[in-house]
Amino acid sequence: MTTSIGRRTSYLAVPANLLLWLIAAFHMLLLAALFAAFLTARPAAAEDVACTGRNLMVELQQNDPARYAEALKEAGATPNGRGIFWKIEKPGLAASWLLGSMHVTDPRVLALPPRAQAAHDAADTIIIESDEILDERKATAALLAKPELTMFTDGTTIDKLLSPEDYKRLEIGLKQRGIPISAVSRMRPWMISSAVALPACEIARKAKGAQFLDQKIATDAIAEGKQVKGLETLAEQIQAMADLPVEFHLKSLIETLELGDKMSDVVETMTDLYLSGDIGMTMPMLKTVTPEEEGENSDYAAFEQRVILDRNKVMAERAAPILDGGNVFMAVGALHLPGKDGVIELLRQQGFTVTAVN
Repeated sequence: MTTSIGRRTSYLAVPANLLLWLIAAFHMLLLAALFAAFLTARPAAAEDVACTGRNLMVELQQNDPARYAEALKEAGATPNGRGIFWKIEKPGLAASWLLGSMHVTDPRVLALPPRAQAAHDAADTIIIESDEILDERKATAALLAKPELTMFTDGTTIDKLLSPEDYKRLEIGLKQRGIPISAVSRMRPWMISSAVALPACEIARKAKGAQFLDQKIATDAIAEGKQVKGLETLAEQIQAMADLPVEFHLKSLIETLELGDKMSDVVETMTDLYLSGDIGMTMPMLKTVTPEEEGENSDYAAFEQRVILDRNKVMAERAAPILDGGNVFMAVGALHLPGKDGVIELLRQQGFTVTAVN
């Protein structure tokens, strides 16, 4: 199978599959951030690179206020769509806390809100998506335990799945990041995407050893003698991505390369939404700034079910008995929190009172 995606020039024509993948990388999958750190930890990538990018929602408001208003309306109707920091209570228990995280090294994101930092420091137990990120050997073992999920084991290589033009684009894109294409030739497309979907400034920070938010939360906790518990294994995260069609991942990979400098705009938009606590706006933003294409609805539905909703249930069920001990600080990807099937609502169904903290 060969795929080639046409270029888009509209100021807001950000490909839908790519935005879905970026949401997974920045809000959903610790493994994506961890694997990108492995691949990009090379001296060639360690130069200081300034972050650039503009907020696409600001442009949308200026250029198409009607579509912007629709996005605001949908975001406003999203249950628990405002706020990244929440208090968890149950009679007879010390209060616990929930932070929606973003899996990036951006200093603005790493600087926790004061009340969140105080809750982290005072907590007895820290919960993150996967505690395997604390141990590189465990993380590597998770990648190698099921090679068929991350690698082609039937002799397939990425060049057999791409047009010559797209393959050359991939080779150039990887070279710019200090990664030889031979190092990833047998990797599945979503693994390669985790190395090329990041803006240059994020890659440079990772190359210098900067931790992404969840890593920092966990390593700080260990340094303070706290117990750190994970809700998923990295293998389970791998499975969630592997369950999506290879066509989805191929399209996302090529769209990542085609986006070029606009990648910084997409990342800045998501970061601004996160920092302002407008988590409920993320999905409406995705639908608003992407052109409609055939098959897009089915891609979105499959992504939402497998990467978000299924994992929300697992997280809430596994977190509940830990939260029953009280005085817990829990951090999971921010996009797992909102919605009627989000972690916040699922915890309420298990008898917890969950309220936003300003």
